[in-house]
Amino acid sequence: MGIFDFLSGQFIDVIHWVDDTRDTMVMRFEREGHEIKYGAKLTVREGQAAVFVHEGQLADVFTPGLYMLETNNMPIMTTLQHWDHGFKSPFKSEIYFVNTTRFNDLKWGTKNPIMLRDPEFGPTRIRAFGTYTVRVKDAARFLVEIVGTDGEFTMDEISYQVRNIIVQEFSRVIASSGIPVLDMAANTADLGKLIAAEVSPVLEGYGLEMPEFYIENISLPPAVEAALDKRTSMGLAGDLGKFTQYSAAEAMTAAASAPGGGGGMGAGLGMGMGMAMAQQMGSMAAGQPSGPWGAPAPAAAAPSAPLAAPPPPPVEHVWHIAENGQTSGPFSKAKLGRMATEGALTRDTFVWTAGQDGWKRAEDVRELAQLFTILPPPPPPGV
Repeated sequence: MGIFDFLSGQFIDVIHWVDDTRDTMVMRFEREGHEIKYGAKLTVREGQAAVFVHEGQLADVFTPGLYMLETNNMPIMTTLQHWDHGFKSPFKSEIYFVNTTRFNDLKWGTKNPIMLRDPEFGPTRIRAFGTYTVRVKDAARFLVEIVGTDGEFTMDEISYQVRNIIVQEFSRVIASSGIPVLDMAANTADLGKLIAAEVSPVLEGYGLEMPEFYIENISLPPAVEAALDKRTSMGLAGDLGKFTQYSAAEAMTAAASAPGGGGGMGAGLGMGMGMAMAQQMGSMAAGQPSGPWGAPAPAAAAPSAPLAAPPPPPVEHVWHIAENGQTSGPFSKAKLGRMATEGALTRDTFVWTAGQDGWKRAEDVRELAQLFTILPPPPPPGV
C-alpha cells in the first residue's frame, strides 16, 4: 500500500449506508483497520439505526440524524500519532447499520397437519398458511442476540426461525381456541391478532416485533372436504324427493349408456327398481307413507306412546318370465299370484330374479311354490 493510499485511508469524513437489496437487515461499515477519523460525520437515514461498537463492546445506538464522531474520551490508536499534520487521530471502532423498516410478504405455513378436537367433526386435522411482516425494534438487542459479528445479515438467515415460532404458537392457540372449523374462516382476523400477541414476547427477546400477521387459508383433509361438499350439494338440492328422483334418473341414464347395459334383463330390472325407489322416496319426502312399488300405504293409527322405530321391511323380489324364447317382466309376487290364478303362470313356467342361479321352474322356487299349493275353497252350494 502506497503512502497516498495510507493517508487517504486516514481521512475518512462521512459514514453512511444506502441499501438497495430489500432483504439486508444489518450491514457493517467496512474500513481498513477499522480506523475512523476523529470528527467524522455519521449519517443515519430514516428507517435505519447505527450501532457503535468500540473495542468489542456496544457503546451507543444512533437514531436517524447527522452526528459528529468526536469525544475527549476516545483513545488515540493510530500510526499517525507522531505526525504533525494538524488533524486529530483516528480511532478503531465498528459501526453496524441496522435496517428498521418492515420486511413484508414473508411466508409461513404448517408443514404437517395440526390435530385438534372440533365440536362438530370430532378429532380432525387442519393445515394453514399466510404471510407476516417483521422489523427490528431494538437494534442493540438484535445485534447482540442474533447478528453477532456477521458483517452482512439478511432476512433469510432468521426467517426460518421466525416461521418455527409462528407455527408453534399457531398450533397451540388454534388447538385450545374451541372455535369450530367451519367458523374459523370468519374469525381469521381475530385469530391473527391473537397469534401475533403470543408470538411477540418471543420475538422481543430477539429485538424484533411483528406489526402484521395474516392467515390466508385454513384447510381440512381431503376426505372431510369431500364430505362437506356432499353435504352442501344436498342442501342446495332443496326438496329431498325431487333430489332423489333426479338421482334415480341420473343412475338409470348412466346404466343405459354403460357398455352392455343398453337393454336386456339387467336394464329392465334396474329401470323398474329405480323408478320404484324414486316414487317411494318422493312419497316419503312429501310426508305420505308408501306401500310396495310406490303405492300409497293405508293410514295407520297414531300410537298412544312413543315406540321404537320398526326395522326396515325386507326387500321384495321382482321376477321375470321366459316363454317361447322371450322374456317379460319384471313382475311382483302379488302379480304372479294373480297370473297363477288366471292360468298364465304354471308350475313349469321358468322364472328368474336377481341373485338366482339361472332360470328355474316356478314350483322349484320356494318363494313361488306356495302360489300353487293354496287351493281355493269349494264353491257354495247352488252356484
